[in-house]
Amino acid sequence: MVRRSALPSEEAVLFQLAESRTGPLRLKELAESLSLPRRLRRAFRALLRDMVDRGRIRRVKGQRFALPDRGDRVVGRVALTRRGDGFIRPDQEGQEVFVARSALHSAMDGDRVSALVERRPRGRTPAGRVVKVLDRAHETLVGTYRRGRRGGVVHPRDRRIHWKLRVPAGSEGSAADGDVVVARITLFGTRAVEASGVVETILGRAADAGVDILAVIHSHGLSVDFPPEVEVHADGAVARRRARAGQGRVDRTDVHAFTIDPADAKDHDDALSVRPLGDGSWEVGVHIADVSHFVEHGDPVDLEALKRGASVYLVDRVIPMLPPALSTDACSLLPNVDRFALSLFATLEDSGSVREARLERTRIRSRHKLSYRQAQAVLDGGRSIDARTDEALAQLSRLSRVLRARRAGRGALDFELPDARVSLGEFGEPLAVGREERLESHRLVEDFMLLANEIIARKSREAGLPILYRVHEPPAENKLVDLSSFLAAVGLARPRTDLGAKELRAVLARVRGRPEERLVSTAILHAMKRARYDRRNLGHFGLALSHYAHFTSPIRRYPDLWLHRVLAEALIQRRPLPEEWSGDALTAKAERCSVRERVAEAAERESVDLKKAEYMERHLGDEFAGTISGVTSFGLFVTLDEVFVEGLVHVRSMSDDYYRFEASGYRLVGERSGRRFRLGDALDVRVVRVDKEDRLIDLVLVDAGPFRARARGR
Repeated sequence: MVRRSALPSEEAVLFQLAESRTGPLRLKELAESLSLPRRLRRAFRALLRDMVDRGRIRRVKGQRFALPDRGDRVVGRVALTRRGDGFIRPDQEGQEVFVARSALHSAMDGDRVSALVERRPRGRTPAGRVVKVLDRAHETLVGTYRRGRRGGVVHPRDRRIHWKLRVPAGSEGSAADGDVVVARITLFGTRAVEASGVVETILGRAADAGVDILAVIHSHGLSVDFPPEVEVHADGAVARRRARAGQGRVDRTDVHAFTIDPADAKDHDDALSVRPLGDGSWEVGVHIADVSHFVEHGDPVDLEALKRGASVYLVDRVIPMLPPALSTDACSLLPNVDRFALSLFATLEDSGSVREARLERTRIRSRHKLSYRQAQAVLDGGRSIDARTDEALAQLSRLSRVLRARRAGRGALDFELPDARVSLGEFGEPLAVGREERLESHRLVEDFMLLANEIIARKSREAGLPILYRVHEPPAENKLVDLSSFLAAVGLARPRTDLGAKELRAVLARVRGRPEERLVSTAILHAMKRARYDRRNLGHFGLALSHYAHFTSPIRRYPDLWLHRVLAEALIQRRPLPEEWSGDALTAKAERCSVRERVAEAAERESVDLKKAEYMERHLGDEFAGTISGVTSFGLFVTLDEVFVEGLVHVRSMSDDYYRFEASGYRLVGERSGRRFRLGDALDVRVVRVDKEDRLIDLVLVDAGPFRARARGR
């Protein structure tokens, strides 16, 4: 009897079929490609028959074997979950595919893979397995080095990776046991072969100041420094082009424009202006830094910017997309100096409708560099900049509220989830964790940036320009079914499958300011598809727009820079665009920018969560007042009142009773006592465990009576 382990693995069979250049293969051809002894042919035939029966391969004409129909194959990017399982987001339209961690075939987060869909459960996410990794997103691994007798091992810092990297003796460099290192992967492992690599960089001991953020930077493959040739080219471009306005430049230095940004901002992308036209309408100017004047298509700076995709705003630093000579100097709209801009002048009626809009390549001079707080103080009447600026801010604020109301009327979604603000000390230690303020001045700027993006996208569409649209497709039907069930369970909607943007906006409006706002908003976000870039104009579901593109941040986003370049060439200088600016090359740019955006978001979120956990490490054993922000079968999520941090009270720690999860009301109920824990209940908790690597905070209840939580919360 032939042992199954003596035969090639099913993954090996799938790999050979995927690699075949002649199409389907006969049994003999497969056996030879796998170096299979003749004595195992009968058992191999049985293996193939079993794989056919289970749909892993198919038999075609001529007794040949092939991979399943293309309808059962998907190519896309892998996104790993905290447990190490994955979801493949298809390159083309279609549902995500779930892949258990045992079926990932060495794929890591962000890898582009080819996978087989093996099951399509009705009403649920399809499931499958990775056949081949087509494009590796990571060549290195960050982790803790542990020395052994025959070399060492790097334990991945990313807990979603459930394998270790073997470092042969002599490949560890000067790494000592316990060092946090960056290792280059020389062999990606499989079930049969261990992954191996070589230590390239030693970041330091885990407890050393700054090592945690360095680990985030290297884990996500971020480049802090620019290559010397890129900086040299940027300096040269500034020296050559600063004094040359270029074709079609219009002098608008008489326009009263100003910037509104965070107080510590150094890269000022946009400025605003407004003036009355005398007929009840207003000319609003949205002036955006003309980065394309300094960065030409295909030059070293442009290629590096595309490689980076976006600036990354970590908790303690900014990793810019462009060298400082451009991002914080020549392109930045600093006050009281002439700067080149791409200016959109939109004529707005009092109703907020746009009568007309024109685009100009301009020279402007910003009058003021205002922070959001300064602008808000003027709007509140507690401060004055000067009469003209005060009046402009007041008028812009009035128009922005009209624009916001129009967006609400068409069903645009408006999430008000606050971001965390972490204050750091001299050595990067967290001093405080609070909520980021959301001021009217923030909304004012956002409203006009959204308007400009919409107008420019529409102009580009009408002109047939090859740009990168910002697209947000409607949620998948199965996601809407799940969301509808959730909303019905919390008493916010009747079960339905036709939830649209207007219905979801109404739900968000109902929970605004209520305890369940965060949970409901998060549930709606999870049901949404991820916004991304595409050369096709697929509309934007969340904004309820048929045309949308990113135009307003070319210093920190590559799609905006690309859009500026196309607009300047085609609409302002009236030159024909090169053929290579469209087609597959543009599709590749869209994919690149979408991937880099996800990387930037993940790194930013991780850096903040690390500092939150580090802050809470100093409060082990301390007690806090909190509010229940989520209820699950395994416990209570509690957001602390004093510190903007969320932790978990695991149901295992609630030993006074056996608690049952009631999905209909999203509550835990004690079987004997009847004690109930619901969204919005106030309670006291103690911090009992902090895992900085996993960014997890465990809490336990501080009891002073069986009904304390309910009494305080209602």
